[in-house]
Amino acid sequence: MGVMPLNATSDPSADAAALNQAGTVPDEEESAAAVQTLTTAHSGVTTYDFRRPTKLSRENVRLLQLTFDTFSRRLTTLLTSGLRQICHVSIDDLSQRSYEDYISSRPMPTLMVPLNISEIPLAGVLEFSLPVALAAVDHMLGGPGGSQPDRSLTDIETPLVRGLLEQMTGVLSYVFEPILAIHPTIGAIEYNPQFVQVASPSDPVLVAEFTLKVGTEESPLTLCLPLQPLLPLLVTNPSSDEAADAAAARDAARARQLMSDRLGNVPVHVSTRFTPTTLSPAQVLQMAVGDVIELDHRAGRPLDVIVDGTTYAHAVAGRSGNRLAVLITNTVTKEPSQ
Repeated sequence: MGVMPLNATSDPSADAAALNQAGTVPDEEESAAAVQTLTTAHSGVTTYDFRRPTKLSRENVRLLQLTFDTFSRRLTTLLTSGLRQICHVSIDDLSQRSYEDYISSRPMPTLMVPLNISEIPLAGVLEFSLPVALAAVDHMLGGPGGSQPDRSLTDIETPLVRGLLEQMTGVLSYVFEPILAIHPTIGAIEYNPQFVQVASPSDPVLVAEFTLKVGTEESPLTLCLPLQPLLPLLVTNPSSDEAADAAAARDAARARQLMSDRLGNVPVHVSTRFTPTTLSPAQVLQMAVGDVIELDHRAGRPLDVIVDGTTYAHAVAGRSGNRLAVLITNTVTKEPSQ
């Protein structure tokens, strides 16, 4: 592991001259402290692991960012509608690590479940905190949610959480469709990260970090996927822009279809009427049985078909069996407003 300054250069001769002018040579501890001060004070310094150079190109990273952005949006919709509580998922970071580094970074206890993906030779991991899982269970059972204890799940709570996890893996299958058609299945729920050994400690993995909010509870959510099986698929993917456009087009088409289906089932009030006329209050008060009211509706003119206060069509009066009915003669089309 090394430290690589992005905007700094080192000149040994200049350093030696500076030390000669000062007249002193610092010892090893002072040198280490100076290096540490320089490293932490310099805003353009980042750590770089020379043993595992980054293999993801900018195109790969951009495709994965679009994929996980879609995952966070769809997961937000899933949780909000399923738990009937305001939820939010946002992506924070996307990085390449070793599996050992990932496992060591996770708290204990936590809720961690392996993802068995038959389409690739290795498995992934989905992880988030136990209080958020318990808050989700509380909402599913009609409770208020809120702060929850950091404890393991009971026998009643476990099937509920597994059902939620299966829905989350369904979202993962959808967002990865442009890259690879996967159908992940969840394994046994673990609370100690060290017990989830789905890869060798030195294997490179792709780690996506999200912020998960369920009501007032907030927790990191991480998704760990093996990098080696995914890398060839990312490299051979024809175009990240085309994949993103295709995914956006599918989302828009499904949204339009869903809206059309829902609006098609909404009940509306339909009535038919003559052209209305105007009377004064005195005329209304003087009405009696047998009076005739002259309408502004001309004889032979079709009736107006009113749908929720809007004239939608015209019709003529008639009969269907022993009931009155109208026969639609034409529909009203309005010119779009300029």
